[in-house]
Amino acid sequence: MSDTKTAELYRMVMKDHLCPYGLKSKHLLEAQGFHVEDHHLKNRDEIDAFKAEHDVDTTPQAFINGSRVGGYDELQTFFGKDPKSGDETTYWPVITLFSISFLMAVGAASVAEGQWLTLRTFEWFIAFSMCSLAYLKIRDVESFSTMFLNYDLMAQKWVPYGYLYPYGEGLAGILMIAGVLSFISIPIALFIGTVGAVSVFKAVYIEKRELKCACVGGESNVPLGFISLTENFMMLGMGIWMLVKTSILG
Repeated sequence: MSDTKTAELYRMVMKDHLCPYGLKSKHLLEAQGFHVEDHHLKNRDEIDAFKAEHDVDTTPQAFINGSRVGGYDELQTFFGKDPKSGDETTYWPVITLFSISFLMAVGAASVAEGQWLTLRTFEWFIAFSMCSLAYLKIRDVESFSTMFLNYDLMAQKWVPYGYLYPYGEGLAGILMIAGVLSFISIPIALFIGTVGAVSVFKAVYIEKRELKCACVGGESNVPLGFISLTENFMMLGMGIWMLVKTSILG
């Protein structure tokens, strides 16, 4: 007698549309040790007939032991894997960005300096991070500026600052990577780093407001707080270091 567990899955597999949640449901069932009887709904008539027969509004739909479990989210819950909410706050976007920026800096330093970890590695890490953060803001600058207005003191005084900020951050990062025009990059980094740090500290630690950070774009679910301060302190510290470095070498 076979011990193989069997599940039935009904999902859209049409010429012009392959349902991604159907594929995810199939993978999840197989990962849980189920043999999947995979039923394809190949046209709109088949889909509508299936929905009417089982009184459901969406596909895919999975059945285990003859009982309907539901779609991908319901399957996750069934197997003890709570589906992620679109409103759930997370630091993952920032952690990922900083991690990749650091690895990029390590790789660049190994080529330019012949060593993995040098002073240039950390300079480039901050500069790469600034450029990456600027990109995420610029791709939807309208959304960013709206979220930014919730807490940034300079933007609240002068609304266009919210639109200029990401371009200034990106420009400063690019100039720092190239090691040129320090008289432009240093003031920008010092100014936006200082204003940003003061704004975040006031909103979070003095006023105790619970806000989302615009640091990775206007649709971010990153909480405003320590990570936001880190971004601003990085820019501020980089500006101070470049000022000291330029003074010493100059």
